[in-house]
Amino acid sequence: MNFMNYTEALEYIHGTRKFGCKLGLENIKTLLGMLENPHEKLRYVHVAGTNGKGSTVAFISSILIESGYKTGIFISPYIERFTERIRVNSEEIPQEDLARITGVVKEKVDEMLNKGLPHPTEFEIVTAIAFQYYYEMKCDVVVLEVGLGGRFDSTNVIGAPLASVITSISYDHMDILGNTLSQIAFEKAGIIKNNSDVVLYPQEKEVEKVIENACYERNSNLHKARFEDIRVIDYNIEGQMFNFGLYENLKIRLLGDHQLKNAAVALETCKILAYKGYRITEKTIRKGLEETSWPGRMEVVCKNPLVLIDGAHNIDGVRVLAKNLDKYFSNKKKIFIMGVLKDKEYKAMIEVIAPIADRIITVTPLSERALSAVELAEIIKPYCKNVSISGTIESGIITAVQIYTNYDIICAFGSLHYIGEVRRYFENPVA
Repeated sequence: MNFMNYTEALEYIHGTRKFGCKLGLENIKTLLGMLENPHEKLRYVHVAGTNGKGSTVAFISSILIESGYKTGIFISPYIERFTERIRVNSEEIPQEDLARITGVVKEKVDEMLNKGLPHPTEFEIVTAIAFQYYYEMKCDVVVLEVGLGGRFDSTNVIGAPLASVITSISYDHMDILGNTLSQIAFEKAGIIKNNSDVVLYPQEKEVEKVIENACYERNSNLHKARFEDIRVIDYNIEGQMFNFGLYENLKIRLLGDHQLKNAAVALETCKILAYKGYRITEKTIRKGLEETSWPGRMEVVCKNPLVLIDGAHNIDGVRVLAKNLDKYFSNKKKIFIMGVLKDKEYKAMIEVIAPIADRIITVTPLSERALSAVELAEIIKPYCKNVSISGTIESGIITAVQIYTNYDIICAFGSLHYIGEVRRYFENPVA
């Protein structure tokens, strides 16, 4: 038995990044088999997509928790702490449990290596740790977010879930998933199992056609959320009130039209669960939606100065961000703090943001895949004259605050790899 403390466990997990990203299910099946297949003893709602996965997971799991079910939540990446990725009833996995289970998993990985098998990737190891923890905690349902794609993602080792959910699909990870929306949708549709229920976020026709074909081939029932039934009643930076079909005066804290749509997808999913015998009522739906929080997505982290953080990191995400900034803050001058990864479509993102930017401050995210603040500033200059470079994320925040006036909003966006640091800064501001 490998006895580890929390720090050692994280060092081991992150140390396996060198094995890269290898899509496929053989390794994870072998590893889970050595753990006596904890994933086979659980029930799931499986969530894939490009944008909105995390928010949709948050809405569904909050409703299940309010309905009295012990609910596992699996997400990636995290904002501030690694343990955010693995939760039960919104409580993060305790550090000692993470360390203990990581020790067990490492032991099984060592056995695999002794047999000449490939080393599991970081995501495969994290997935195995999560399944083991949810099994030990005797979860009633696990709301499981796909890591990358769907068809060959480690989470797709599960059997038919209670529902497969596919959120908004757009261009991202094209080097792995394909260069067209149809190719990307095909990979996401890989989570659809035979004779199952599928909930879809209505979107581009070419995406819908791929999902419809997959459902037809696998004899699965397709349920599209009815966005035309959404009626907004009121909104401000504290949250939104809306009607959805027969439900009136629903409230959510999350901002933006896209979150109303994500909530509708979650509601459609919970209707399926209720039909399958889960004790989900109008009361628990209302409370679950209202209690849902999701950090780092159109989140106001400070009101004076007015600071918003958003994990928009692809072209569709940035379009949604720009639309929502116009909706909520049309009369405000906009100061952006921007940091991106090298493998993102940052030029297209800049083309969307630059027209509404009064100032852009570039930073370097905390990732080996980061595009440097200097390179990013050079790319921005043809689109926005008012650009500055910050050596650190903290200095970028301080610069933005120094030039802030009551007519401004500061918005940090571009990568989840640094907005957690922005969030922490405003929780514990430097004097």
